Amino acid sequence: MPYYRVVGEVPRKRHVQFRRPDGGLYAEELMGEEGFSSDSSLLYHRHLPTAIVKAEAVTPAAATRLEPNVPLSPRHFRTQELSSAGDLVSGRMLLAGNADVRLSYATSDRPSELYRNSMGDECVYVQRGRVRFESTYGVIEAGEGDYVVIPTGTIHRWVPDGPVNVLAIEASGHIRPPKRYLSQYGQFLEHAPYCERDLRAPAEPFTVEGEEVPVLVRTRGGLTRLVYRNHPFDVVGWDGYLYPYAFNIDDFEPIVKKTHAPPPVHQTFEGPGFVVCSFCPRPLDYHPEAIPIPYNHHNVDSDEFMFYVGGDYSARKGSGIDVGSISLHPAGFTHGPQPGAVEAVIDAVGRGVTTTSEMAVMVDTFRPLDLGRDALSCEDPGYAWTWAR
Repeated sequence: MPYYRVVGEVPRKRHVQFRRPDGGLYAEELMGEEGFSSDSSLLYHRHLPTAIVKAEAVTPAAATRLEPNVPLSPRHFRTQELSSAGDLVSGRMLLAGNADVRLSYATSDRPSELYRNSMGDECVYVQRGRVRFESTYGVIEAGEGDYVVIPTGTIHRWVPDGPVNVLAIEASGHIRPPKRYLSQYGQFLEHAPYCERDLRAPAEPFTVEGEEVPVLVRTRGGLTRLVYRNHPFDVVGWDGYLYPYAFNIDDFEPIVKKTHAPPPVHQTFEGPGFVVCSFCPRPLDYHPEAIPIPYNHHNVDSDEFMFYVGGDYSARKGSGIDVGSISLHPAGFTHGPQPGAVEAVIDAVGRGVTTTSEMAVMVDTFRPLDLGRDALSCEDPGYAWTWAR
């Protein structure tokens, strides 16, 4: 993270004696990236974070096989037709992925078990509902429109308050704000579309008593369930630059041009081999002869995965796209507005329409996305031909 935080009790110096009220020592845990060469946080546990009493292999319950997008085709998936059998971790339905990122959809109203992803960071977008995110760092209350960014190795669980729908972006490395938004020291710059004030992180420790507590751990070798001697939510304080946080899409400040701006102006995060963008309500392009709608384009290096989360999609009229839809426009295919959309938006501007209300979360990958069984199960088979009607 780009700025330093202190939560709870910590000693004045790092790696010095820090004693519990009974005279025993708190146990340090350094959570650090890139082999002590990047961001880190230092957590202080009541018990040893290394003490496990059992380990067992776990067979994944969900389908994880991916198939190439062959024959090459634009796709439309209707997540409204999907229903999870599990929680917001075990019930994730894998839609698409490659060696850099996995994109899953989940809907659930039940708490998840404790979970640690040791393969990479996660960014979970809450499309609908409210959920409590509990972790060794503390608690974040999240709701509709929140991105929750979770550093690699964070033990956490999700506790929904009623039904919750999410898009889970699981990276093979770290998810961060784009470098061009930050100073050389990590401060958000004035031209950035959001800043430190928009980020919400745990504000106080969250402790839970318990013994022989299972934690599901994902590694490159598969799934393991480790049983900890004491509950891992026993942290009395931490400080550093590495921690989970939430950012709401409504706090993204769109960048507007006289004529239509390309997707990089909507970029919100970057990960290894992919970017995440937020398309938010904004003023329409205001050049007197502007065409305030995307032009036909072919991103020769990217697959475009677009999750439509709110607003009006008049530019996609006739395509079947609606709230809850996901479109996949792969490299090798030129895509753009539906037939008639350009003329329709010019007419709308002539009638005094000055803003757009559409909202979407986009993931652009720099390697081709393969397709999951759950995506194919809710595919609209006629989508690819909608530009030819």
